[in-house]
Amino acid sequence: MPAATQPRRARRLARTLAVAATGAAVLALPLIGASTASAAPTTGTAPGAIGVTGYPNNLDGWIRESLAIMALKGIPGSYDGIHRNIMRESSGNPAAINLWDSNAAKGTPSKGLLQVIDPTFQAYHVAGTSFDPFDPVANITAACNYAAARYGSIDNVFGAY
Repeated sequence: MPAATQPRRARRLARTLAVAATGAAVLALPLIGASTASAAPTTGTAPGAIGVTGYPNNLDGWIRESLAIMALKGIPGSYDGIHRNIMRESSGNPAAINLWDSNAAKGTPSKGLLQVIDPTFQAYHVAGTSFDPFDPVANITAACNYAAARYGSIDNVFGAY
């Protein structure tokens, strides 16, 4: 059914669910006759709450922005897979650095949200993102690019990688 002829309530429900970024919109849209959904950037009311890209400058926004870039570049991964790995690796701290493991002992400490070492970050850097491994979006997209090449997807990573 075209959007113009959908009941107004159903369109409003789909829009509300999409903006809430719950993922429920993807489940609800087929029920109301829509065939696609988009995780569009949200807008906020607090000054400085939204970054230059339109995504919130927080863990949720960084993951969602990374997913948008990954979709454009054909890099697989899901919000849940990224979030799970971030919480294990850095507890959501984009400035995290591991100065004690074997990589650090060799002079290449793991850095950022997904604890990527510099050679891996450089090898799997995704064009259009920052070259700073502490940049949350660059770190996530590079790590997901690496995980896709090595494990098929970040979704397949359940431990140190």
